Amino acid sequence: MNLRKRAVLLLYIVFLMVPIYWLVNMSFKSNTEILGGLTLWPRDLTLDNYRLIFTDRSWYSGYINSLYYVCLNTLISLTVALPAAYAFSRFRFLGDKHLFFWLLTNRMAPPAVFLLPFFQLYSSIGLFDTHIAVALAHCLFNVPLAVWILEGFMSGVPKEIDETAYIDGYSFPKFFVKIFIPLIRSGIGVTAFFCFMFSWVELLLARTLTSVDAKPIVSVMTRTVSASGIDWGVLAAAGVLTILPGTLVIWFVRNHVAKGFALGRV
Repeated sequence: MNLRKRAVLLLYIVFLMVPIYWLVNMSFKSNTEILGGLTLWPRDLTLDNYRLIFTDRSWYSGYINSLYYVCLNTLISLTVALPAAYAFSRFRFLGDKHLFFWLLTNRMAPPAVFLLPFFQLYSSIGLFDTHIAVALAHCLFNVPLAVWILEGFMSGVPKEIDETAYIDGYSFPKFFVKIFIPLIRSGIGVTAFFCFMFSWVELLLARTLTSVDAKPIVSVMTRTVSASGIDWGVLAAAGVLTILPGTLVIWFVRNHVAKGFALGRV
């Protein structure tokens, strides 16, 4: 790589990292310093913003609630999508292509379209303000995405492997768990990453379908807006903490992300 390409790459990385740095920088400042003028680093570094989040139950419970329903949604989405994707990749049936396209249209539809039906349904059956309510609602757009990604991986696995396993006496559940799933672990890793991230950043459904007990962090963060203004320091600290779960997920699937984005073709 020549010097010019390195310089362009360095500038691009700096451009991407500036907003994150500025968020971290603000999280260690007081509101007075933030509003007082432009500073590249905190003059009077303070941990009060983080201390408030970790000691106020309404704040840290928001993170717990979000992690709870996001992990639950990821587990449900993978559990449903794995057999569905296998069926699309291995069998041909009447309307299979139309059904596959219909799944993708659910991913294309904005969450606001389904907001009122979900709200009325969950209110009538007693699921409003529960973690499972948000987890199931997010399956609307995560399951189609998971099926689409996993189907590409499964189609790349030769059908002869299935037939050989049946000849060797494997039952389908045993074959699927012990042989087939390890072959597509890269796809499962990147699918889990997408499901986690899309559910983690979704605001509209999560905020509307909860009120107190399952209130997510994206909804709690609106508390920083009041008649006296915006608590910029606390909001920045909360923003930094919301980045950490996604960073950890990327770390765990880092060995599968490249292959996953290419649907197993690298």
